[in-house]
Amino acid sequence: MSDVAFLGLGVMGYPMAGHLAKRGHAVTVYNRHPEKAAKWLGDYPGARAASPREAAAGKDFVFACVGADHDLRQVTIGEAGAFAGMRTDAVFVDHTTTSAEVARELFAAAKERGLHFVDAPVSGGQAGAVNGALTIMVGGDEEPVARAEPVAASYARAYRRMGGAGAGQLTKMVNQICIAGLVEGLAEGIHFAKKAGLDPIQVIDVISKGAAQSWQMDNRHKTMAEGKFDFGFAVDWMRKDLGICLDEARRNGAKLPVSALVDQFYAEVQAMGGGRFDTSSLLARLEK
Repeated sequence: MSDVAFLGLGVMGYPMAGHLAKRGHAVTVYNRHPEKAAKWLGDYPGARAASPREAAAGKDFVFACVGADHDLRQVTIGEAGAFAGMRTDAVFVDHTTTSAEVARELFAAAKERGLHFVDAPVSGGQAGAVNGALTIMVGGDEEPVARAEPVAASYARAYRRMGGAGAGQLTKMVNQICIAGLVEGLAEGIHFAKKAGLDPIQVIDVISKGAAQSWQMDNRHKTMAEGKFDFGFAVDWMRKDLGICLDEARRNGAKLPVSALVDQFYAEVQAMGGGRFDTSSLLARLEK
């Protein structure tokens, strides 16, 4: 078992850190709001720290799942950051969805200190985190990536190195690009079925047995048809992720017309007051 730190106890990080503790790892947690760390300690064995640096001191691995690029920089660099407390050769595993640019920046900063940085964004949503069934896309040097795998297996059903620094984040961008188009297609299909006088549940039950099938269809069509959008990944976070995808596309020359369009559709959902709706709420925009 390893001595680890976990930084960030949001809807994803809270259960992920819990799985580490349940597997027998010695877990020290840090959260920007200390009351959340106190609550976690009421549910799981472990310890809490007052800063990322304190949490990371002497640990074998430091895991993080925070909000965005600036949040990740805040918990890694500077006098109170984790890098300042980590021992030589320790591994920092970042599960935040960020830009590939910041992943490469922190990879280089870690190298200068004799540390390892691994970008390891996840897919599977809150349910995947709670059930310990996340998919992890990893970028970084082979040895630390392999070293972290048995520990990350506490909450993962799949863990794969995709290449060097930033490759995990680039793979997560592909994931979000694909989801955006799938959810919009599903929303339009359900909307069309209703307008055509069909029972959308029956329609999806039939077509999900064929080529149209997807995870989104299997897991979201019923709540979408009922107008319930309180399940999983929020619109605000999806727009953050699509913004990362579109920024990267401008750098590498990729054309993302559908992703750009769906991003604007999500902006309309936000304007309707649906920033905390889940991503399937694209249907709400069509039916407003």
